[in-house]
Order: sequence, then structure tokens, then C-alpha cells
Amino acid sequence: MTTATAPAPAADASEAATLAARRIAGLGARVRPCGLYDALGAPLYQDLATYDDPETRALLSGVRTAPGPVLDLAAGAGRFTLPLLAGGREVTALDLSADMLDLLRSELAKAPASMRSRCTVVQGDMSAFALGRRFPHILLGTTSLSLLDAAGRAGLYRCVLDHLADGGRFRLTALERGDDDGPDETAVRVTGAGGTVYELYEHWPAGADGRSVTLLPADPPADDSPVTVCTDRVGVIGPDVLEAELAAAGLTVLTRELLTPPGERHRVTLLTTEATR
Repeated sequence: MTTATAPAPAADASEAATLAARRIAGLGARVRPCGLYDALGAPLYQDLATYDDPETRALLSGVRTAPGPVLDLAAGAGRFTLPLLAGGREVTALDLSADMLDLLRSELAKAPASMRSRCTVVQGDMSAFALGRRFPHILLGTTSLSLLDAAGRAGLYRCVLDHLADGGRFRLTALERGDDDGPDETAVRVTGAGGTVYELYEHWPAGADGRSVTLLPADPPADDSPVTVCTDRVGVIGPDVLEAELAAAGLTVLTRELLTPPGERHRVTLLTTEATR
């Protein structure tokens, strides 16, 4: 589980927008750039993954409403897959990133054989996959949908319908800003599961269709050794837009649940859907 401090203060919005850039510039030639999901970034991303947060609890609680196997889309290193397996479920974990799936396989290698035997790991594109079976539960966590453009999301919805069992549920979450009067950029120190402290910068102007995230160790060595700096831009798709897209694709939203308190910067909404009858 991670911990974080309050956002670093900034004199004004123009200064806040340069926090990450200034930090990176200060490291000079030591910077080893990467994305959040590649070979360099995936271990840092996994170190910050939390298995005890409102989104994870809500998705796992929803799955408990009915028996049967689970398809975990954009499964990554197993944020949902591992607790589902620990709870006795059969899980198919699909992700496009080989580096993230390598981390999942490493975690599975430490798990009891009974857990490993119930997990199928698939490298695949969540917007174009064919597994030859149907599932009563399909999950997709926050930000993952935002990695797809409109055409990719349309492909995802088609694939979900092809793989959703009769009466099955597709549960996914949407992320939007909940503090329109907050700063464009925040900077926090977060502690990973392994004890490493990171600096996490997020540049997200109110109303923007995307946010930029920068992650790096908070206390790099004083020598000239390389410093891994992960940067990615993630799109933002609010629940209203998402609900309209789902309806057009043939998926009816049954429930819409806000998972975070009002006023928080990251407002997460859980949508539970079924195939339109």
C-alpha cells in the first residue's frame, strides 16, 4: 500500500505547470526516460500498485455477487487478478504489455500451486482479442480504457460482447477531475510497497482531455548514475461520455457508483453493465 504527502505548493498555475520539467532538467544527462508500462517503468508502477483501495474493493465485491470465472482486461501485474485468485476464482489475465505480464508471472511463481493453476495469462490487445469462451464477469480498471482512442474503445466493446456470458456483467471504472478549482499540477511523495519513496507529478488542467504523469525516485544517488524517469500521457473519459458509448455499443449501464468522496482530485466512478436485451 502507498502513502502520500500533500501536494507541493506552487506560487501560481504557470509555475505549477513546470514542476516536473524543472525536476527532470535538474537531473540532466542522468535521466533514463521510459513509459509507465515498459521494461523500465513497469517495476516502478507495480511497486506503487495498491490492493486495498476503493476501486479494487468495489470491483471484487461486485464479482462476489455470482460464481464463475473472471476476465481481467489490462490486467497488468495483477492488481485485481491476484486477490481474485486468492479468493478462489479462476482468472484469465489479459494485457498488451509483455513487461507487465512478466511481473505478474513473477508474482504467480511465488504463489501456491492452487492459485497458479487457476490463472491463464494472455498477452493481447484489449480492443481486439478472441479467447473462444465467455465469462460471467469482465473487469477493466481505471485509466486502462483511456489508453484507447475512439476506434479502440469501439473494438473493446465488441470484444466484451463477444465474451460476456448470458446474464454476465462488464464492470469498468471512469476517472475524472473532482476539484475544478485545484492546481493544474500536483507533486506528491509516495512510498511503494518495497519502501522506495517516489516523486509523482501530475499535470491535469481542469477540463483537459488528458493528464500527464511523471514518476521518479525521490532520493536518487548523489553520484552520476542513471535515474529512471517514467512519463506518460493518459486520456480522460468521463462517465457521461462512457455511458453514451456503452449504450451505443449495446451495453446497458445497470448501476453507476461514485467510489471517492466529493471534492477529491481523482473522482472514480464504477459502471456495472450488461448486454442490452
